[in-house]
Amino acid sequence: MAELAVDKHVKYILAVEKNKDSFESVVMDHLRMNGAYWGLTALDLLGKLDSVNVDEVISWILKCQHESGGFSGNIGHDPHILYTLSAVQVLALFNKLDVLDIDKVATYITGLQNEDGSFSGDMWGEVDTRFSYIAICCLSILCCLGKINVEKAVSYILSCKNLDGGFGCTPGGESHAGQIFCCVGALALTGSLHYVDKDLLGWWLCERQVKSGGLNGRPEKLPDVCYSWWVLSSLIMIDRVHWIDKEKLVKFILDCQDVENGGISDRPDDAVDVYHTYFGVAGLSLLNYPGLKAIDPAYALPVDVVNRIFFSG
Repeated sequence: MAELAVDKHVKYILAVEKNKDSFESVVMDHLRMNGAYWGLTALDLLGKLDSVNVDEVISWILKCQHESGGFSGNIGHDPHILYTLSAVQVLALFNKLDVLDIDKVATYITGLQNEDGSFSGDMWGEVDTRFSYIAICCLSILCCLGKINVEKAVSYILSCKNLDGGFGCTPGGESHAGQIFCCVGALALTGSLHYVDKDLLGWWLCERQVKSGGLNGRPEKLPDVCYSWWVLSSLIMIDRVHWIDKEKLVKFILDCQDVENGGISDRPDDAVDVYHTYFGVAGLSLLNYPGLKAIDPAYALPVDVVNRIFFSG
C-alpha cells in the first residue's frame, strides 16, 4: 500500500495560497475563507501548521469581518454563516479567538435563527440544515450556545429526518451523507444523539462503501474522497464505524494522491484540489493513520485544539 506523501502535500497546500494567479486560486476567490480552513487544518493534522505566517493569516481574516459581526469568503464580499464558521475555526487553530469581539459574532449568528428553529445562511434567507450545524458548532466553540433556542434548533433538525434513518437539507429532502454529518454533528454538540436511530442510520451510511473501498454520498453514486469525512465522522459519532472496511478506505484515499506534486483528488487520477486534500487527510486521521494528529468528528478541528478551547482554563 502507498504511504501518505506528507511533504508533498504540505508543499502543495502552501503553493495554492501563494500562487494567486493559478486556476484553482481564481475559482476559489469567493470562498477563500473556506480554503484557508481546509488548507490550514490539513497542515495542522500533518503537524506542519508552523509553515505559515500566523500574523498574516489573522490580519486577513479580520479584514473579512463585517460590521454585522459575520465574515465573508474574501475581502469585499458579503458575510455568510459558512465563512463565519471557517474564520472562527482558523482562529481556534492558532489559539487566537481572543482577537474577536465574541458577543458581536454570536449576535450575528443568533440573528439568523428563524421562528421554526432553522437557520438562514445570510440576510437573503436560504434555509439548510448545513446552517443549523454551522451555527451550533460556531456558537459552541465561542461558548455561546445558550444564546440560541437550542430546543427549537434540535426540533427542526429532527423534522428533516427520513424513513431511511438519514437527513435532508430541509423537511422531506433526500438523505445525503453531507447533510447527515451536519445533522448528526449538530445533535452530538447539543447532547441530542439519543434521537437518532443509530442502527438504521449506521446501515445507510455503511452501505455507502463501494468495491474500491471508497465512500459515496448517496446510493448509486461514484465514490469521492470527501465522503471519507462526511460518512466516517457520522459513523464514529453514532458508534458504528466498525461496520465498514477501514483498510480498503485507507487504500482508496492513498490511491487518490498525486505523489509527485502533492494534493489529493476526489478519485484516483483526477485533478487534485485543496478541498479533497483536506478531507482525505481528515479521513485518514479518523482512521488513525500513523503520524497524523487526531481530529474531532463533531467540531472538525484537531482534538488538541478542541481540548484547548474547553479545558485550558
